[in-house]
Amino acid sequence: MTDLSPVARHHAFDAVWRAPRGWRSIFSVNHTTVGLRFIGTALVFFLIGGVLAMLMRAQLATPGNDFLDSETYNQIFTMHGTVMMFLFAIPMLEGFAIYLLPKMLGSRDLAYPRLGAFAYWCYLFGGLILIAGLVSGVAPNTGWFMYTPLSSQPYSPGINADLWLIGVTFSEISAVCGAVELVATILRLRAPGMSLRRMPLFAWYMLVTGAMILVGFPPLILGSILLELERALNWPFFDVARGGDPLLWQHLFWMFGHPEVYIIFLPAAGMVSTMIPTFAQHRAVAYPWIVASIVAMGFISFGLWVHHMFTVGIAHLAAVFFSAASMLVALPTAVQFFAWIATLWAGKPVMRLPMLYLFGFLAVFVAGGLTGVMLALVPFNWQAHDTHFVVAHLHYVLVGGMVFPLLAATYYWMPHVTGRMPSEHLGKWAFWLIFIGFNLTFFFMHLTGLLGMPRRVYTYQADAGWDWLNLLSSIGGFLQAIGFGIFVLDVLLHARIGKAATRNPWGAGTLEWAMPTPSPTYNIASIPKVDGPDPLWQDPTLGVRLAAGEGYLPQPTEGRRETIGIEPLTGRPQSIVFLPGPSKWPLAAAIATGAVFMAILFKVYVVLPVAGALMLAVFFGWGWRNGLRSDPEPVDAGHGLMLMPHAATAHAPGWYGLVYALIANGACFASLVFGYVYLWTIAPNWPPPALIAGDAFAPAVALAGLLVATLATRRARHANQTLPATRVATWLGCAAIAGVAATLAFADILFSALPPAASHAYASTTSALAAYGILHAGVGALWAVFAALRCTRGYVSALRRLDVDLVNLWWTYAAGTGGIILAALYLLPGVLA
Repeated sequence: MTDLSPVARHHAFDAVWRAPRGWRSIFSVNHTTVGLRFIGTALVFFLIGGVLAMLMRAQLATPGNDFLDSETYNQIFTMHGTVMMFLFAIPMLEGFAIYLLPKMLGSRDLAYPRLGAFAYWCYLFGGLILIAGLVSGVAPNTGWFMYTPLSSQPYSPGINADLWLIGVTFSEISAVCGAVELVATILRLRAPGMSLRRMPLFAWYMLVTGAMILVGFPPLILGSILLELERALNWPFFDVARGGDPLLWQHLFWMFGHPEVYIIFLPAAGMVSTMIPTFAQHRAVAYPWIVASIVAMGFISFGLWVHHMFTVGIAHLAAVFFSAASMLVALPTAVQFFAWIATLWAGKPVMRLPMLYLFGFLAVFVAGGLTGVMLALVPFNWQAHDTHFVVAHLHYVLVGGMVFPLLAATYYWMPHVTGRMPSEHLGKWAFWLIFIGFNLTFFFMHLTGLLGMPRRVYTYQADAGWDWLNLLSSIGGFLQAIGFGIFVLDVLLHARIGKAATRNPWGAGTLEWAMPTPSPTYNIASIPKVDGPDPLWQDPTLGVRLAAGEGYLPQPTEGRRETIGIEPLTGRPQSIVFLPGPSKWPLAAAIATGAVFMAILFKVYVVLPVAGALMLAVFFGWGWRNGLRSDPEPVDAGHGLMLMPHAATAHAPGWYGLVYALIANGACFASLVFGYVYLWTIAPNWPPPALIAGDAFAPAVALAGLLVATLATRRARHANQTLPATRVATWLGCAAIAGVAATLAFADILFSALPPAASHAYASTTSALAAYGILHAGVGALWAVFAALRCTRGYVSALRRLDVDLVNLWWTYAAGTGGIILAALYLLPGVLA
């Protein structure tokens, strides 16, 4: 079929990759469809958040205004921050990455298409929970940061706070799934020859961002779970009277909250680093330095969270450390800015519409960075904390650092999605209204903050001296709203009446422009061999040659969706990755997971076991048909390259996916251990007089069960090379039995050895640790049964060993964390009663 015409080749691939028609299109898992769903849904949430912002600005436009009462204002204020941070910023950027990365990397799809679809449905359902609360008048009302004790049950007795905790956690699961998807794709599914040194800069930015999500989001997920346990079951993690500490919530929240600022900034900066070389028609200057600065920013951002807590009474030495770290992060940011300026200086910049928004970004973000350095200084922070100065800084950083690049990226990649060019006229009108309105809104907030106007107030007195500044800010806010309205109108109109775009209309060097626009369902008719960081500048005819079948995998094989898996460091081809087609399982899994969350939200605990069993059954069904039931033959990838299907290789994408998921899991566990140690050392009334019963039987059984299960799965892994599948299944059965024993032992510790969880924060934190052990040992036992059944059904052989490798990896993790839990429960001084 390599001699087919490009048109015939297109029809052959499209028959394999196209989405179902009609209502069945909801089952599509193609990354283009999923990415556009994320982008479109995030845009809707952005418009909702914008309307909420306008309601707040209308309320604050004049002193003593009664347009909104305090309760309504608090709900709107909370939902504005929640929508913009959790339902717009991260999902929008992940949506762009899901759409763009396979195309930039020369792949036909993401590593786990169904996981990406599951992430979207979780995001949508979590967002709908929050919006339903807003429409029903029971939206969260304690601020998008949910500080305790204000958000605890005594002070927020309704369902409002629970809606936030459940809806945001649902959405955070989506973000973590998306991060696993993106990291695995970047590392494993690039075009042959695309080593790490030849990756597009956007891929580097998203790789670091994905890693930051895996480590940064779990503390908030854990904090939300702990707060919901306190609200629902009276477990006193944050109650001072019973040994808790409300500052624990702030630590967990800002361990997520400050890295999130850079999680938002880095993808947007990646878009800037992609667009500026295109319009400068010059390769990015200082590519290695940019990569180093991205990695440095990712590391440093995790050492900044306490600068949000300078006024809570932390130790002076800690304040000095976090103040220095907050200023240090300016260095890698500056490296990127100077590299962008040097690229423009070295090239011959072309002033097109996206560049106008990029110049707006450079101006606004630099201003936000300067106020950030001011707030990093402890004495100034004490004066400006919780004033409108902080609100102004936050918006200069987030809108300047994310929204302006995002608008530029929308215009830049719009032809890729629609095949039509945007309107320069409408785009310029939108820019100037947004730019002027934004600065009018938030520049004057610096002044109201310096004059002492606090955040989160719904009205103020006429003699405070803030009236004319607030009126100007409100006028600017409505100018912004008009600008964004024109932008949305331009996006909607151009898809129907815009001028048709040529292939690669901007003259870019990255691979996504090697395909027709709008992009086909399969992305690229044959996969290229990449010899440099700018493939289209090295070979402008590359797109035509790939359409003619001159690359790898130039034809569909037996109706399968295929792409090439590579070795992460060098880009050497390693395997042919078989990808799934349209599936009902992601939607079914999201609905089942949603049923569990809704049972918790409405405290219908009697149906929780049924919902949990349904969720397990759906995931069981999802995983059952994965893999092959016979050993495959090598596949001809073209140009004499023979590769094995991924199911028959040592480390298939699924193995790496579990590794990345366990990194996120480990971050959650580390946050739980941090909370335990923090309360032990900081909180009042620790340790209580009676802690834990001294019976050693249950912990001994738990430890033995963990070790036996791990050794049994390891033995199954070795036996898989030489022994029949039935013997492998026997070893996995032994692991399941040991896992059940460990689960029951942890349950005995929770319900018999520990004091009642509601009695003291020590009891609640140790109960949470024991529950973590129960969950992971129980999942490990079920997984061992699942893998044993697949052994008996022909899914496992000496070549196809992924099932056994996965369950062994899980038990290795469960044994390690379980050992730490038992040490924390029994080996700390003074624990035993």
